[in-house]
Amino acid sequence: MARSFGLAAYRAFAGRGGAAPFSPIDHRSKGEMVWCHAPEPGNLLAIQDLALRLCRSRPGLSVLITIPKQATPSDLPQSGNSKILIDFAPEDHPTSTKLFLDHWQPDTCIWAWGRLMPNLIIEMADRGCPMFLIDGDSDGFDGRRDRWLSDLTRGLLSHFSAIMVRSEAGFHRLVRLGLDRKNVELTSALLAGGQALPCHESDLADLSCALVGRPIWFANQVLEGELGTVLAAHRQSLRLSHRLLLILQPAEAALANRFAARMSDQDFRVHKWGDFGYPDASTQIMIAGDPAEAGLFYRLAPVSFLGSSLVSEGSGCDPFEAAALGSAVLYGPKIRRFLPSYTRLVAEGAARIVNDATTLGTAVSRLIAPDQAATMAHAGWDVISRGAALTDKVIDLVQDTLDTRERRG
Repeated sequence: MARSFGLAAYRAFAGRGGAAPFSPIDHRSKGEMVWCHAPEPGNLLAIQDLALRLCRSRPGLSVLITIPKQATPSDLPQSGNSKILIDFAPEDHPTSTKLFLDHWQPDTCIWAWGRLMPNLIIEMADRGCPMFLIDGDSDGFDGRRDRWLSDLTRGLLSHFSAIMVRSEAGFHRLVRLGLDRKNVELTSALLAGGQALPCHESDLADLSCALVGRPIWFANQVLEGELGTVLAAHRQSLRLSHRLLLILQPAEAALANRFAARMSDQDFRVHKWGDFGYPDASTQIMIAGDPAEAGLFYRLAPVSFLGSSLVSEGSGCDPFEAAALGSAVLYGPKIRRFLPSYTRLVAEGAARIVNDATTLGTAVSRLIAPDQAATMAHAGWDVISRGAALTDKVIDLVQDTLDTRERRG
């Protein structure tokens, strides 16, 4: 297709001066590679989760995730998967983009949100690399270049084989830029997590039998600086529901004995999960030691407080793990890494913020009523289901594209 005057002007301007040196983070692995570009601040967890699922779904696949130069790589969680690399995107200089693509040679590209880079996209299109835009939104297409050179943005978008946006505002923004409505698909937002944590069915059956009829809440990943708040909230809730059981998982297993001593000093009746037997009718708190068993306790508790979120050294924990197992979510304000996930759940009525022992205790007392917790849990499940459907759709799209390229040789 003919290229616009806006593109010609942009490329002439961007090509002035020398390109920055290109220093890739690693060599390119053999086999197929998917490149995921994540320009939106705060959504890296969702992109990384998609990358993990792509690798699991296709043996031998590697994934490169790039972030803008302004981003801070220390904010990225580590994937724990040698097939996933995280690096800075190149600057949008013609020489830099060529060096980048010569080195990585991606078989397909998933571009999230927006903030398109014209030279990079044109170079990929010239090389025949299939591209998909996912999780698009209006603020990803609201820069000065998008407003002043709409023909440039429209031309760049024509190179994407599929375009998916996560909001009505994003849909209408792309239509105003000149895209045909039938070429823009409105989907849910891309979300991190949401896969059900495992548990031993025998433990679930035995513990459910031992606790039958008792109201339960779960406090997960509790930091030492949060313990006093959680215990005060539990004591407050016990005044209204004397059979209420708190299951508490310390942020570190090594803290379990110290926590148990503090609870006993405050005259709580405590049972340690893993010791002989089960909590009895007089037990007020059960301490869990193994973080891998969170899936068991989310299944038991209709409401969960997600710790590591009330004090400054915390950064929160993944709320979709609780939502995926039907537990209503309570959390504190220190949730840096998982802010987009909590924001999504709050918007749908599936999570509530608490700031101190009083608000936590009040929320627990209200939510142990089955109808209250069930409403929030259902809302959370809806969010998880929609996010999983989009992830599955993107994985299928990538699989089909790579299969087609493989058949063509």
